[in-house]
This record gives sequence, structure tokens and C-alpha cells, in this order.
Amino acid sequence: MKFQTFKPSRQLTTFVKSFWTLESDQPYTHYSMADVCPELLFHFRGQFDELHDSGKKEKSFTAGIHGQTRITRKFQISQGFGIFGVSLYPQAIPLLFGIPTKEISNYMPHLNILLKAEGDELEEKIATASDNFRRKKIIEDFIETKLSHYHKEQLPVFSCINAIIENRGRTKVRQLAKDCFISERQFERQFLKFSGFTPKLFSRIVRFQSVLSKYQDVEKSLTVIALDAGYYDQSHFVHDFKEFSGHLPKDYFSGNSDVTKWRNQ
Repeated sequence: MKFQTFKPSRQLTTFVKSFWTLESDQPYTHYSMADVCPELLFHFRGQFDELHDSGKKEKSFTAGIHGQTRITRKFQISQGFGIFGVSLYPQAIPLLFGIPTKEISNYMPHLNILLKAEGDELEEKIATASDNFRRKKIIEDFIETKLSHYHKEQLPVFSCINAIIENRGRTKVRQLAKDCFISERQFERQFLKFSGFTPKLFSRIVRFQSVLSKYQDVEKSLTVIALDAGYYDQSHFVHDFKEFSGHLPKDYFSGNSDVTKWRNQ
């Protein structure tokens, strides 16, 4: 299995967190977890099935948006595959697709639902591209074109969303509202529109994601990792981790779980 990340061009860093690819010649089961950043996904080789708790199996899209989410999902493929992904900051959704970010919270709409024929054309370009560097260029051109149509100004709430991500969920909502020079209620409405979540839930998920980022930090114990992330007691840490990942932290960080198979390459 091969996992790679690519940095966005300088002009896109406010809206694109990263580009990434995941490729393998083997069958694979993927566990998606809570994340504040929606992802634009292209399965340019192979198609996954989503496995539901009820036992139902449903074909996933080959191109679409995995919206920012607080829920877990499980996907499986019985052959080799290739995925090209774009991790977006949540405020990019209204500017790229003309809808409030909150409309895709916990959803996975197909790209042609959002973009119609333009979505089908973009999927075809990605599927037939010669390599991943070409795929990155195609998506960057698409995003830049979209932003030139929708992007009129940088709203203060955009920087607040990014600040919570950069500060790993520790920023106080009241202070962010003051920084935007609006009331706390107005700030929460704007934040929900452009992030898809309330500031409190958004911050909780960001803190959870900051814990996941410590997976390779084998020198630290789970207790230290939890304290560094801002959890003040073990039960709170375990509760949030289980809610947002579907797994206990000790299992996730063991290095022996199928959940972290893509991280162990």
C-alpha cells in the first residue's frame, strides 16, 4: 500500500489543506472517522462498498464529497485500487459548490449531483490522467477557476475556522467572536454555515484529530498524548475517542489494528 501527500499551491492554502493519494494492489478495508475537513475524492481505480451496521452493503461513489463528519463509516474493496483525495478546509464548500457547508455534514454526495455534467467531466479527466502529479494540476485548475467565480472576500470567520484547526481545538469561542467584531450568536450562525458544525463540536473533533496525528509518536504514552491534546481526564479522552473513531485508543495505537493499516506503510 502506498500513501502520499502533496502540498497545495500557495494561492490555495486558505482553502486546501492537502492533496493525497492511496494506492494498493491488494484488497483493503477502510475505516473513516470524524473529521472537520471535507474531502473531494476520486476513485480512479476500483470502487469501494460501504458496509453498514445492519449488514447491508452499498456501492460507494467513484467521485464525490465526503462531507465533514462526526460519524464513522466502513468501506471495503476486494481488489487493488487507487484514490486521489483533496482535503479541503470547510469554508471552501460554499465557494466551490455554491451551497452552505452544513448541507453536506455527515453526507457523501456524488460529484455529479453537485456539479452535474461538469462533475462527470472532471471525474473523467482524473480517471484518465497519466499520473498523480497531473491529477493534482487538474484539480488545482478546477479549484482556481471556481474560486474566481465565487470568491469575493475573505470573511473573518474563515480565519477563525483555520485558527481552531491550527490551535488543535483550544481556542475560546467567545474570543473568536470578539476577534470578528460580532456577537457570539452571530458568530455561531456564520460558523455553522461555513464549517458545518457548531464551534463546540468542531473544536471537539479537531482535538480528536490532533490525537490521531500523534500515531507515529511512539515515545509518548496515551496519557501524555491525551494531556497534550487538552483532555483533563482519561474517561473524557476515551469517550471522545470512541465516539469519533469507533475504537478504543489503546487498540488504535497498538499498531496491530486494521484501522491503522494505511499508516503502517
